[in-house]
Amino acid sequence: MKIPTMLSELDALPSVQLGDYILRFELDDLTPFSQEVAFKELRETPENRENGIRELRNLLSQETNLTVPLDNDDWLIRFLRPTKYYYESAFELIKRYYAFKIKHHEIYQALKPSNEENIFKANILSVFPNRDQLGRRILLLELGKKWNHKQVTLDEVFKGVVLFLEAAMLEPETQVNGAVVIFDMDGLSLQQAWQFTPPFAMRIVDWLQDSVPLRIKAIHIINQPKVFNMVFALFKPFLREKLRNRIVFHGTDRDSLHSHIAPKCLPKEYDGTIDLPRVSGNEWYGLLLKCDGEYDTLNNYGYLKERDAKEAKSKRNKK
Repeated sequence: MKIPTMLSELDALPSVQLGDYILRFELDDLTPFSQEVAFKELRETPENRENGIRELRNLLSQETNLTVPLDNDDWLIRFLRPTKYYYESAFELIKRYYAFKIKHHEIYQALKPSNEENIFKANILSVFPNRDQLGRRILLLELGKKWNHKQVTLDEVFKGVVLFLEAAMLEPETQVNGAVVIFDMDGLSLQQAWQFTPPFAMRIVDWLQDSVPLRIKAIHIINQPKVFNMVFALFKPFLREKLRNRIVFHGTDRDSLHSHIAPKCLPKEYDGTIDLPRVSGNEWYGLLLKCDGEYDTLNNYGYLKERDAKEAKSKRNKK
């Protein structure tokens, strides 16, 4: 009997009870709305799906130094959907995805929720329990007055985002509809702004533009003070037109934000009308913690020999 090692293979998914609301990952079949999006935007048909899986599996089987779950159709679909079932593009995305992990091995080494408690306890990173009007996951980062940069580094913030989006990649609805990110920069100070560096900016943009197998549909910047212009100036040189056009600056203009994310999908603090509990970072951590095994499994994939060699070199240099 095969022992389940991935969430998609479990009969009962991990969940957290929040009052009358149950927080869990959504691994159900696509809704009719998302089926239509998948067909119109991602070329998803039974024929393209079957052909894409078969051809992508064939390409990956020839990449002998890459360890991936070739027999797991759900895993292959995670990369075929964001590349609209062009299997050669999916193959290139997988190679970039794992090459990025090698390049930044210090971030990805043993990356799993149980090793990153600090970022979640800080409660500056959270995902709304609901989706927006287009079925997209909403990720919120509060990097202003709520962020103590002396206790939580930007690398830790990045790790937290990666853990969230790795989980989002498991959800069929999110694979199809994508995700939006809200950066609430209220109270960003000059000291905090100095934490951002060109190498960090380059890493983030490289990850978003070329290495994350998820449809990031928009990045919304709200409540930003003037000092944020200095931060954005670090990112701007690395942005290509596609991503640059998806970054929207709203300031304190809630009507502007609502023109992209409907008020019915936003909490009251953003002049929204949704009546759902605000999920704290700590509560999300409780759910992610139940999925530690999933991340252990994911960490066993990739260009493992190259990763091990780089980690060994890093350890030698520290002695």
